[in-house]
Amino acid sequence: MLEMNWNPLRARAAAPFLVALAVATFVPATGALAQGRALPDFTDLVDQVGPSVVNIRTIEKTRASSAGPADEQMLEFFRRFGIPVPPNLPRGPRSERSPGGEEERERPRGVGSGFVLTSDGFVMTNAHVVDGADEVLVTLTDKREFKARIIGADKRSDVAVVKIEATGLPAVKIGDVSRLKVGEWVMAIGSPFGLENTVTAGIVSAKQRDTGDFLPFIQTDVAINPGNSGGPLINMRGEVVGINSQIYSRSGGFQGISFSIPMDEAARVADQLRANGRVTRGRIGVQIDQVTKEVAESIGLGKAQGALVRGVESGAPAEKAGIEAGDIITKFDGTPIEKSSDLPRLVGNIKPGTKSIVTVFRRGATRDLTVVVAEIEPEKPVRKASATEPKPPVAGAGQALGLVVSEIQDAQKKELKIKGGVKVDTVDGAAARGGLREGDVIVAIANTEISSVKEFEAALAKADKSKPVNVLFRRGEWAQYALIRPTR
Repeated sequence: MLEMNWNPLRARAAAPFLVALAVATFVPATGALAQGRALPDFTDLVDQVGPSVVNIRTIEKTRASSAGPADEQMLEFFRRFGIPVPPNLPRGPRSERSPGGEEERERPRGVGSGFVLTSDGFVMTNAHVVDGADEVLVTLTDKREFKARIIGADKRSDVAVVKIEATGLPAVKIGDVSRLKVGEWVMAIGSPFGLENTVTAGIVSAKQRDTGDFLPFIQTDVAINPGNSGGPLINMRGEVVGINSQIYSRSGGFQGISFSIPMDEAARVADQLRANGRVTRGRIGVQIDQVTKEVAESIGLGKAQGALVRGVESGAPAEKAGIEAGDIITKFDGTPIEKSSDLPRLVGNIKPGTKSIVTVFRRGATRDLTVVVAEIEPEKPVRKASATEPKPPVAGAGQALGLVVSEIQDAQKKELKIKGGVKVDTVDGAAARGGLREGDVIVAIANTEISSVKEFEAALAKADKSKPVNVLFRRGEWAQYALIRPTR
């Protein structure tokens, strides 16, 4: 018979049995799942990789007057937190007289991190950590401190290599970035705000993240703050897969998004820096832009891919290979160009002097061109098109789209290196909404090259009036596409 009266003493006595029964029935059902989702233990990784991580302090020598009490307090604040000292603040107490009689002071520029590449003293860090430094000090985990010599720094990739005079150092193991997966656990060790040997962990949030820089980044949610720059990103096998380089922040502190340079890219840069002190990259001499979905569909490319060639540098490898403004580069040496930023990265990794195959999409057809890659150099300023004596505008079918055009003089054709085209004299309505301006030079309509006003009118007459019309035009030296949507 079931007893209905509640007895607290009996209930307390039965509690251990009930708990044990609950555990006995619960664990077998979920034990495997709990074991598979157990949080990782990073202690072994810290013991393994920690000794390879170094603290980097940089010093800059300046000439300034003595600092006052208030300035000294501010300097102490910046020193404690490893924050770079503002340039307008007088620098600390340590000084000596320069030949000109002024006081020459040594002031801290900031604190960063790095890691040992080789046992004989080569250390990798970020280029921005050592940029502008007069002296670089590297501190190991055993508190030994060395003056470092900058072997080379590459600002495009933000990778630098420095050398300290030491042997028998614990070098890191380089990991295979291609094996890294989104969602995988990773760990960082560095000196955020000057706090040495700080360990943080998280997961890989994304790979191949394009931030507009020369290299695609690994995005993580690992806590990265000022001072972590140059430190290693480590996978669960104890291998370095990236260099912690940037954060996305509106406050200046960590907000859950950090970026690391992929180690395979960084290793290539480091090899060149150690061998030559600098990095050589390939170039072909084109100005490029993204291909939008609408433009891709209107010109018959299908999906939005490739790099739109807006301009070709005079005398550059691209011009010699026959690449033209308005071409869309879809492959480089057989590798597809998914987005425009892929092209400079692929070309940059090619040794200057190498012959490469460039696949371009031009007015509905694909062709392969051979280009000899040159060495990258500073960009040349864009030349402005010279003023030419205008010809009377010609009205016609283009008026329905808001366009009035005229013939182009031979001198302007020669300067722009085009065979033909028409000059936009008046723009309104649909053409203006599509982005065309007065002075633009239209070189193709609906994938059809034009060399005169007559051909312009004929191409417009053949175009499907129910669909947007794609227009390839030049603005100065640069080419781009516009879509003109006729008013229905």
